[in-house]
Amino acid sequence: MKVGLSTYSLVKKMRAGNMDVLDVIQWVADNGGEHVELVPYEFTVVDNPELADQIKEKAQQLGLELSAYSLPANFVQETDEEFYAEVERLKRHVDIVNRMGINIMRHDVTAFTLPKEDMTIHYFNEHFDKLVKGSQLLADYAAQFGITTTIENHGFNVQTSDRVQQVIHAVNRPNFKTTLDVGNFLCIDEEPLVGVKKNIQYAATVHFKDFYTRPYFENPGAGEWFRTVNDNYIRGAIVGHGDINIREIMNIVKSSGYDGYLTIEFEGMEDCEVGSKIGMDNVKRLWHEANC
Repeated sequence: MKVGLSTYSLVKKMRAGNMDVLDVIQWVADNGGEHVELVPYEFTVVDNPELADQIKEKAQQLGLELSAYSLPANFVQETDEEFYAEVERLKRHVDIVNRMGINIMRHDVTAFTLPKEDMTIHYFNEHFDKLVKGSQLLADYAAQFGITTTIENHGFNVQTSDRVQQVIHAVNRPNFKTTLDVGNFLCIDEEPLVGVKKNIQYAATVHFKDFYTRPYFENPGAGEWFRTVNDNYIRGAIVGHGDINIREIMNIVKSSGYDGYLTIEFEGMEDCEVGSKIGMDNVKRLWHEANC
């Protein structure tokens, strides 16, 4: 088991110009992290192989592993030409992931931002064949490099545990699994304990995040709240401070036999360095306290 951080956790600092991705890697090492997951917001490596090499070298110098690489993708395209163009775009990311020595790549299968009418089982069923075909083509390409591609419970459509499982089984590739995010089930109003228990067996890597929650009829007022598919309110929290039962989720993860990367994703209102540090410390502590 190794605890680390997604670069997305410090994206506010990068956006403000206070950090670049190399600074984030240094910060993770300085604050007890053991690995880094790259999410290419506020930086790009697919168009900048020099930066990719610098990141790899920096991590090696600090004794950090580059655990995974996560990026948006959308196989729901109007034409075959656009569909295959999206597949080819993603293959370029596989190439750079291989160059950096990373073995796990998460890609979405639908657009993250969807209108309300597309956050449905009907949209999922209508476009299911495209989701599967695109994932198969990418997994087959990545297999030659020993890379596992993954689908995350992410994006307001393919987000419930059952839909993730349905895609995994239909793709039917040994190197296609899930990036299991313990918090994202709430975005589609699935109980995280249920989602984690059902899908931990398919996990290539695990994201730990936390949320505060309020029902749709209790508007919490100003702040970084957003709405779930059923209009409930959720807001990012420091891992271990929110309303998700992180302790029992840790028990489920550890008792399953999973012993891979645990990646903190911080999306709260607090200072992102403070939130990321406390989150990493909490996950380490809770792993050791977990009952198995």
